[in-house]
Amino acid sequence: MDFSQQTDFYSELKRLIEHSRTKVYEAVNSSMIQTYWQIGKRIFEEQHNGKGYTGYEKILVESLEEQLTSDFGKGFEANNLIYMRRLFSTFPVANVLRPLLSWSHYRLIINLEEAQAQFFYMNKAADNHWSVQQLTQKIESQYYHRTLSVKTKEQKNEELTEDNLPYTPSDLIRDPYLIGFLDINPAKGNLKQELEQTILDKIHDYLLELSNGFCFVSRQKHIVTQQNEHYHIDLVFYNYLLRCFILISYRLGELTEEDDHVMDQYVRMYDDVYKPKDDNPTFGILISSQNGETEVKYASLNDRKQIFSSLYNLVIPSKEELTEIVNAEIKQQMSEN
Repeated sequence: MDFSQQTDFYSELKRLIEHSRTKVYEAVNSSMIQTYWQIGKRIFEEQHNGKGYTGYEKILVESLEEQLTSDFGKGFEANNLIYMRRLFSTFPVANVLRPLLSWSHYRLIINLEEAQAQFFYMNKAADNHWSVQQLTQKIESQYYHRTLSVKTKEQKNEELTEDNLPYTPSDLIRDPYLIGFLDINPAKGNLKQELEQTILDKIHDYLLELSNGFCFVSRQKHIVTQQNEHYHIDLVFYNYLLRCFILISYRLGELTEEDDHVMDQYVRMYDDVYKPKDDNPTFGILISSQNGETEVKYASLNDRKQIFSSLYNLVIPSKEELTEIVNAEIKQQMSEN
């Protein structure tokens, strides 16, 4: 008998398991944040005690890095220890910390200069279950300052839309800092996900530094097809020189016909739903890496080759440039591991 067909019975068991997992993930994450806060407090106090010694802060952090890494593995590098000290100095009262947020959330928050913005993003991220990517998007879009300057009811009550998937507590277990805190050897899937994330970060930074009119729009953009299929576009940019959207999808593995089909759907859906009437057609870039080889494909060009050769080709990075960025990052990651 297939018990999954007994809807009420199976749903009850599923809820029990999910609830239990949620509590475990939240407890581990909360314990880690509190521990990092306590470490930060002790580093802050020790630095204050040795204030009269020249270079004491550097000596202290480097010594702690060597000893803690030797005893507990990754997660206690000098940079991370400095962030722990900053966590305490930013939030000197431990009770104000929101337990659901991960260390990756807090590293973003304590990088902000304004104290009010730090509390604002911490509380908003926790209340609305923002993922790290969603929090990054909100910070980059100046959401805090827009909320202050625009006093409309709609702006004040802005919450997650259907374009954003809520952050689930199970995502915490994939956080590389939590893996390091627990001294767990990351599974291959986690390493793959981390590499993909790093490569996307490099592409994101490269396009914005290129000064070719690229403006960042979204990360992991959630779209739903007419067949109710759910997809996520890795990176979305708008180019004000071309007056069009640029969609980028990256994957580790060989590109397939299905990948081409999905990107074609992305492009056409963006044209139908988001493209202003007078803008140029949306453009897609597919990038894949396998066995040391990187492949770059420009998507949906069958009916747009003329506009690409006359306009897009002057602004869009070449396949060789994108390939070089990806290969360089893969090479660096392999040397570090």
